[in-house]
Amino acid sequence: MSLRFGYGLNGFTDHRLEDGLALLADLGYDGVALTLDHAHLDPFAPDLAGRAARVGGLLARHGLGVVVETGARYVLDPRRKHEPTLVSDSGRERRIDLLERAIRVAAEVGSPVVSCWSGIAPRGASSDELWSRVEAAVAALLPVAEAHGVDLALEPEPGMFVERIADVLELRRRLGSPDRLRLTIDVGHLRCTEDADPAACVLGAGELLANVQIDDMRRGVHEHLPLGEGEVDFPPVLAALEAVEFTGLVAVELPRHSHAAPSLAASSLEFLRTAARRPQEVGR
Repeated sequence: MSLRFGYGLNGFTDHRLEDGLALLADLGYDGVALTLDHAHLDPFAPDLAGRAARVGGLLARHGLGVVVETGARYVLDPRRKHEPTLVSDSGRERRIDLLERAIRVAAEVGSPVVSCWSGIAPRGASSDELWSRVEAAVAALLPVAEAHGVDLALEPEPGMFVERIADVLELRRRLGSPDRLRLTIDVGHLRCTEDADPAACVLGAGELLANVQIDDMRRGVHEHLPLGEGEVDFPPVLAALEAVEFTGLVAVELPRHSHAAPSLAASSLEFLRTAARRPQEVGR
């Protein structure tokens, strides 16, 4: 078994989609993480189904796998980053609509998973109310995911209501452990917020893992860094992913580095291949 490496297209927003896909395929990537946004596939522009089919054709032409991401900053509100969310005081139905669109796109382009997060808890909302909002939203989305054969993978995000892996496990428990509700992990986030080291987190998550983002980060600082510039020890993480037999994409997540996308994509893939093949060369 060998891991499949991808690159997040939210780190390629200065490139046309066609050019970004061709470049990543030429570098040897196995797939891409496609964020639904104005840059590459706008989920609210006309003829979404037709445009998604075209993207699916491009991916097939280049032999690239894909996962669908939904973390666009201003796709729903041009003034408020990431709003509304699954836990907002108002407008939650707009986020649910976006995720339903994402599920349909995933089915069209061949993505087995749609990744999402909860959102930042608004001031004044009780924990019980916030759990109720997340439960209601995810419960509404799961039948759509099931109908399209797509998993919904919730990502614990630093500073959000669902912040740690344990929070995703709690949500699954509250909803009766549905098969279609699974887990996205960002390796940098594990270093940032979890008590256990990232490799142990991966081993603990096991078969619940549906999607993996990879970047470097420092403890307590939510800043996505190029691989090797933070505190993550990558060889044990990649070994843990092998150990749990993760077969999805491990996609580099550098959404603020589009200005250097070609060089970073090349160096990131070399770093990951070295870390997976000869861990002693890059271990700290």
